[in-house]
Amino acid sequence: MNANLILAFWAALAAMAAAGAEFPATPSSTPPRVNVLSVRRVFHNGEHNAFTDLCRFRGQLWLAFRSCPDGHMVHPTASIIVLRSADGAVWVEAHRFRVERRDTRDPHFLVFRDRLFVYTGTWYSGTATLARAEYDLNKHLGYAAWSDDGATWHSPVLLEGTFGHYIWRAAAHRGTAYLCGRRNLGFEITARGEGRRVESLMLESDDGLIWRKRAVFQEIAGDETAFLFERDGGVLGVGRRSGHAQLLRSKPPYTQWQRKDLDRSIGGPLLARWDDRHLVGGRRTTPAGPKTSLCWLVDDQLHEFAQLPSGGDNSYPGFVELGPGRALVSYYSSHERDASGKTMTAIYLAELALAP
Repeated sequence: MNANLILAFWAALAAMAAAGAEFPATPSSTPPRVNVLSVRRVFHNGEHNAFTDLCRFRGQLWLAFRSCPDGHMVHPTASIIVLRSADGAVWVEAHRFRVERRDTRDPHFLVFRDRLFVYTGTWYSGTATLARAEYDLNKHLGYAAWSDDGATWHSPVLLEGTFGHYIWRAAAHRGTAYLCGRRNLGFEITARGEGRRVESLMLESDDGLIWRKRAVFQEIAGDETAFLFERDGGVLGVGRRSGHAQLLRSKPPYTQWQRKDLDRSIGGPLLARWDDRHLVGGRRTTPAGPKTSLCWLVDDQLHEFAQLPSGGDNSYPGFVELGPGRALVSYYSSHERDASGKTMTAIYLAELALAP
């Protein structure tokens, strides 16, 4: 570079500094440390409680999960419970719903068009517990509960366009809602359960209730996937797989996808933005057994910063920011026993803080 240009460059920087101008921060590849301030059990009713999510709506915190007296698998006795809290400490039941002859599972929140939606994927089970050999993805159907104010609820509401789709996490961007839905390839009627011949779709909606196909983002072995939209309209995803989880990226119109294997499996993946960084959570297999793990995603690499108290049947976390540098994570776990010595599957909340 010409010497005069160099001098002019540094003179301009000096002038900006003298005027009090702010310079853009240099992105750091070193993830911040996180302190786990507390972990507490917030719900247990003697049933199997699992598959959590968290959000903020109308100045309140919201926590959703599935509760079932008959256990983890597919039972028509399952229901979705929605709790509300003003401060994250005291929680009260705001709504509960179930779908006749179906197992309601995997509730997820979406705040969209000034409404709070709770989405659930439902297996058809009939009047009794469904044998695993009879699980039929083609009979799956999405339902929702929704509210304008958190007090009056509409549910269960059938989601048009989701029959034969196992719906999962939702996200919204620029007036459109997006949902992960997986289905049998060609809706094959011979397939049972969830094998490798399952594709994952990005579904879209203008109102949160009527859905249509946007794109296929996994052609084979599709599974639970969390979406996070970036400011430029691009979407980042973390998808569960039978082996290692995958990192997914796409730009509008979301018809072409890039995929990259991560270094571990992630059950019930969470993908959230915290302090302008990407947080990934979910179940990780460790030498001590399955644990609910939280990581920073930096340069397409996972950096674990916490393994929450957990064990056995566990994970499926939710996330919400409480304030500057503070956050709340929900999850479920079966690492504790009740007074009779029986394993209980309960809902937990962990309060996190960025280390100074």
